[in-house]
Amino acid sequence: VQLQASGGGVVQAGGSLKLSCAASGNFFSVSTMRWYRRAPGKEREVVAGMTTRGTIYYTDSVKGRFTISRDYAKNTVDLQMSSLKPEDTAVYYCNADIQVTRDGEDEYWGQGTLVTVSS
Repeated sequence: VQLQASGGGVVQAGGSLKLSCAASGNFFSVSTMRWYRRAPGKEREVVAGMTTRGTIYYTDSVKGRFTISRDYAKNTVDLQMSSLKPEDTAVYYCNADIQVTRDGEDEYWGQGTLVTVSS
């Protein structure tokens, strides 16, 4: 099972970027998918998440600027980031709860993708 993230890059403050993540491999199902980030010198934090029922949550600092969405058929999750600020600079990680065996779900991580917002 693999989570493949893409879409990072360098953008000026006020700009937009879209991150995408796809789950691939052999598994039964994907439930909650999330985006985390780790800014330089800071702890990793959850940015946004979306359950299979469509429940969405955001960390306060990105509310109104970031939008998470999923394609349940393709097992993908996107993060549309707008009005980016220098403090959004971080390595962003895709995360998902995936059922690989009948015993239950495990948590998987994608490789990080760097987002740099210049002032």
